[in-house]
Amino acid sequence: MLLAIIYLSFISLGLPDSLLGSAWPVMHGELAVPLSWSGVIFMIISFGTVVSSLQSDRLTRRLGAGLVTAISVAMTALALFGFSVSHSFVALCLWAIPYGLGAGSVDAALNNYVALHYASRHMSWLHCMWGVGTSVGPLIMGAALTRGAGWHSGYRVIALIQIALSLSIFLSLSQWKKREASPETRSEKPLSLGQIVSIPGVKSVMLCFFCYCAIEQTVSLWASSYLVKVRAVDEITAARLASLFFLGITGGRAISGFVTYVLSDRQMIRLGAGIVGLGALLVMLPLGNTAAFVGLILIGLGCAPIYPSIIHATPAIFGADRSQAIIGVQMASAYVGSSLMPPFFGWLSARLDLSIFPLYLLALLLLMAVMHEKLCHTVDRT
Repeated sequence: MLLAIIYLSFISLGLPDSLLGSAWPVMHGELAVPLSWSGVIFMIISFGTVVSSLQSDRLTRRLGAGLVTAISVAMTALALFGFSVSHSFVALCLWAIPYGLGAGSVDAALNNYVALHYASRHMSWLHCMWGVGTSVGPLIMGAALTRGAGWHSGYRVIALIQIALSLSIFLSLSQWKKREASPETRSEKPLSLGQIVSIPGVKSVMLCFFCYCAIEQTVSLWASSYLVKVRAVDEITAARLASLFFLGITGGRAISGFVTYVLSDRQMIRLGAGIVGLGALLVMLPLGNTAAFVGLILIGLGCAPIYPSIIHATPAIFGADRSQAIIGVQMASAYVGSSLMPPFFGWLSARLDLSIFPLYLLALLLLMAVMHEKLCHTVDRT
C-alpha cells in the first residue's frame, strides 16, 4: 500500500509541472499581460524549489520523509487552488511561492526515501510515473478549456487531486515511520551547505545534475524551434515531433526498470549518456529529417535512466546518513541547471545560430560524462 501511494505521489509530482505552459496562451490574454511574463512565474517557482531542496535534510530529520511529503503536497495543492481563484498576475506570483517551496521539499524527500528503501527498478518506474503525470496534466487542462470551463477549472481539478493524495499520505504516516526507524539512515545533526559541498564527490555529482537537467530542459524548450528554423519543418509537425523526446523519456524509464536487473546504476548512467550522444549526432549530421526525428527519440531514451540512477546510487556512494542532505543539493543543482541553461542557449543562439543546438547538447553531455567518471574515480579510491 505504501509503495502504491509513493507511485501515486510521483504521478502527482508531474501533474502540475506542465500546467502553466499548456494554459498560459489563454491565461496571459485574460490577465492582460505579455506572453513572456510566464517566465516570471517560472522563476519564482524555481527559486522556491531551490530553497526548499537545500532545507530538505533539516526538515526531513525533524519531521520524517512521510510528514514532509504530506505537508509539501498539501502546500502544492493550496497553491494550485490559489491559482484557480486568481484573477491577476500579482496573485499568481504570490501563489507561486508556496508552489515552489512545496515542490522542492517533496521531490528531495521522496527521491531519498525511495533510494534508501527500494530497488533501482522502482526508481526508474517511479520517474516514469512522473512522466505520466506531466502528460496527463495538459490533458486535464485541455479538457477544461475545450468544455469552456476555463483554465481556473483545470487548476482546480489538479488541486483536488493533490488534496486527496495529501490526505492519503497523512493516513499512511505510520507505514513511512516503520521504514524510517532504521538508525543508520539518520546522521547526528543536519549538514550545512559548506559541509555537504566539501564531501569528496559532491561537486562532481552536483555538476552531473546541473548538466543533465540543462540538457532535458533545453531539448524541451528549443527542439521545436530547431526543427522549424534549421530543418524547415512546419510548426505543427515540429510541435508533434518534439513530443517524441518526452515519449522517449517516459518509455525509456519504463524499460530501464527491467534493464536494472542486469546493469548497475553506474552502467545505466554510462549507457544513457552514450545513447544521448548518438541521438545528438543524428540531430546534428546532415542525414535528413527522419534521422533528426530518430535522434530526438534517442535523446529521450538516453536521458531516461540517468536522473533516477544517479539518485538511487547516492546512499551507496555517500552513505545513508548523508544521502538526504546530498540529494537535496542535487535537486537544487537540477533546478538551477533547468532554469538557467535553456535561456542561456537562447541568448547564445541569437548571437550565433540556432544550428548550434546539437553542439550545445553535446557540450553539456561531455561535461556531465566527465563529472560522472570523476565521481566514479573518487568512489573507487575511497
